[in-house]
Amino acid sequence: MHIFVTGASGFVGGAITAALSSTHEVHCMSRRKSSDEAISAIGGKPFRCNLGSVPREALDNCDVVIHAAAFVGDWGSRDDYWNANVVGTQQLLEVAQLAGVKRFIHIGTEAALWHGQDMIDVDETSDYARDSPYLYSQTKAEAEILVLEANSQKRDFTALALRPRMIWGPGDQTILPAVKNMVESGKFVWIDHGKAITSTTHIQNLVNAVELSLTRGRGGEAYFITDRESSTLKFFLTELLATAELTPPKKSLPRTVVYPIAYVLEGLWRLLGSRKAPPLTRHAVGLMACHCTLRDDKAVEELGYRPLMSVAQGLRELKQPTSL
Repeated sequence: MHIFVTGASGFVGGAITAALSSTHEVHCMSRRKSSDEAISAIGGKPFRCNLGSVPREALDNCDVVIHAAAFVGDWGSRDDYWNANVVGTQQLLEVAQLAGVKRFIHIGTEAALWHGQDMIDVDETSDYARDSPYLYSQTKAEAEILVLEANSQKRDFTALALRPRMIWGPGDQTILPAVKNMVESGKFVWIDHGKAITSTTHIQNLVNAVELSLTRGRGGEAYFITDRESSTLKFFLTELLATAELTPPKKSLPRTVVYPIAYVLEGLWRLLGSRKAPPLTRHAVGLMACHCTLRDDKAVEELGYRPLMSVAQGLRELKQPTSL
């Protein structure tokens, strides 16, 4: 197959590119020289363009688009999130249809359903959080809606979404680095003793789901992808930090105290017009405090998905990294 990947210089897109390039021709969106080099090193062919202005020729003879690029931070302006996550997705969908692409795989997130509530054993019938107080959730919801609705606009265009949760594993640029930095700088604190229960998604399991989705899955549908295990955040993050030979502190604060502080800090930072994130955000507090367990039965039944990597095995391999 001829495949086009966005976000290939990042954690998720890079892992997808590395896995698929051994058996497929993989072209990747690249915004700069350093990205060209990173993409080439994992077997992809860089095409210099930007999200929101991908030219039709980038998708010439393309069979499948895998859209992994997004603005994922927990701090930024509405324009930052909207332009990257919504406008960027819409433009890519349009040019993919014009170029005759047959399949569009969107890397979504459970956050598209989240407005700050506990989510326990939720499935794909849950409503989108279009009015979420979190811009990431809002815009990822809008982006996924565009993708799934695009499926019905053209008979030979199949568009679907995969929704991983808390992606981790070799090459992680978000979870482990962020928590590691907080522990090392003395800023880490548990919320409600880390008792929130969470699903997770090892990067190898997500890559496997993407590979299955190249030929399987119904258009217009979303699929949760998880490790098919759940644990408390305290257990998972403690074990994850142990792979970096770190132990988190025991200090804990209640959400009822921390959330209002984050709200005030965000307001102050907005008032000051700061582009730098405040030391605490409501989004970060919510991620640490809310239960989030997902059902991926639909992926099992319709994609033939099964986790290739257990949490225990993934943690062991992080101590002695191996290539995907």
